[in-house]
Amino acid sequence: MTSPTRRRRTRQAAPAGPDARGTEIEVEVGPVAHGGHCVARHEGRVVFVRHALPGERVVARVTEGAEGARFWRADAVRVLTADADRVEPPCPVARPGLCGGCDFQHVAPARQRGLKAAVVAEQFRRLAGTELEVTVEEVPGAGSDGLRWRTRTQFAVDAEGRTGLRGHRSHQVVAVQDCPISTTGVVGSGVLASRFGNVETVEVATGSDGAAPLVVVTPEPGTHAHLPKLPDASVAVRTAEGLHRVSGRTWVGERVTVRGREHTFRVGGAGFWQVHPGAPAVLGEAVLAALEPRPGEHAVDLYSGVGLFTALLADAVGAEGSVLAVEGDERAVRDARKSLHELAQVELWAGAVEEALQDGELTARRTDLVVLDPPRSGAGRAVVEAIAALAPRAVAYVACDPAALARDTASFAERGYVLDGLRAFDLFPMTHHVECVARFVRA
Repeated sequence: MTSPTRRRRTRQAAPAGPDARGTEIEVEVGPVAHGGHCVARHEGRVVFVRHALPGERVVARVTEGAEGARFWRADAVRVLTADADRVEPPCPVARPGLCGGCDFQHVAPARQRGLKAAVVAEQFRRLAGTELEVTVEEVPGAGSDGLRWRTRTQFAVDAEGRTGLRGHRSHQVVAVQDCPISTTGVVGSGVLASRFGNVETVEVATGSDGAAPLVVVTPEPGTHAHLPKLPDASVAVRTAEGLHRVSGRTWVGERVTVRGREHTFRVGGAGFWQVHPGAPAVLGEAVLAALEPRPGEHAVDLYSGVGLFTALLADAVGAEGSVLAVEGDERAVRDARKSLHELAQVELWAGAVEEALQDGELTARRTDLVVLDPPRSGAGRAVVEAIAALAPRAVAYVACDPAALARDTASFAERGYVLDGLRAFDLFPMTHHVECVARFVRA
């Protein structure tokens, strides 16, 4: 006899009321917030305003929200009182209602770094209960104007086959002839002057080895891509079965010099690699400074990608030490094998970090050092607890999201590891993104 079905009681949300999109309101802009906007208030309601600066008075046009909603999103469409650090955006589509790729083109570069520092400090105060003085460091490799640094850019394709960039929180494609934050190699690949058929996205990657850019095309599901001629680029098509070469090579070559030693890396199919040309060396040096590896020590590199930190740690611990690298992307592991095959002290594991940390072979090892570079969502409590169980003397955490890092900082503290230093780097000028390297040690 089956038990009677129990009817679940659900709480219905109160009706939000008429759509407020397009409504224009005058507001005093408050502090910057995580996500590339500032916080304002209008008649008791929070309004997240893009294209504004703290202290300005603006007319903001609502882009998301209804009359009864707790908050609205809006763009500053007229500036009534401007901040001294407001500048004219160098890109014609970095404006309300157009491209959503850049958040701070209307802000002088030095002030952008100040805004990012304030966001990092606020996230640690709110989510980790920690007061920090944060300085966001400028990174060599971009112009002083914050342009021409992005070595990897993904473009969307509109219904007419033109390449462009999406609007903020939108599927709208804004066709462009240039992207001023992308390198001349990306822009000169030919994709912005071409038309594509049955294509969702076009990714362009340039490497530091000086070779032609790599263009990776993703067709619309169930279709065959129609490609233009791109004589100045290598071309590949990405499908569910993998990457298919059209012309040239299917990988990008990178060279990184840290502490006088050059390493070369192969990055397949426009796979993950830091997009700022100065990032690999700067982050590599920051990780080594945080961990201070010694000859003969044993390190674990989690979310190791193609092996940047693995190679640097292998140099530092020497032939008597060891580095175990764990990466979930099998293609990246294959690239790492090609790049690191001469380093006998390196061992590469392909698989989920969460599963590797529960593997008896790893938990039984001596682990002196851990470096991790997780995805934007962060490592999470389970991974943090497993790292702490390995009892390393130091942990270097590379993070692209300060909120995720702050949450994981609180988890480390619960497991007896305290934050012992943090550096922040402006690896994404003109956007709200910021990269941090945190050092954790046992309390």
